[in-house]
Amino acid sequence: MLMELLKFKTNLTSEENVATVTPMLDKKENISQWNVDTDDADHILSITGNDVDPQQVENLLQEAGFSAELLQVIGMGGSDL
Repeated sequence: MLMELLKFKTNLTSEENVATVTPMLDKKENISQWNVDTDDADHILSITGNDVDPQQVENLLQEAGFSAELLQVIGMGGSDL
């Protein structure tokens, strides 16, 4: 299994927004950890996990009323995929 770091641009602008999506992201077994930088202009959601489907993450956030756009995927070796 390949560990990956995925970065998404989101509109999660507050801790309340983050709290809304927390249960959804926490229940995904292939996500080992995640966080949102609400201070960043792009409100970056960083996800570390195995075989994480970016479309699935985007769909989860859309179901909760938010947007997510994949910016970058970094493989375990540190190279962009």
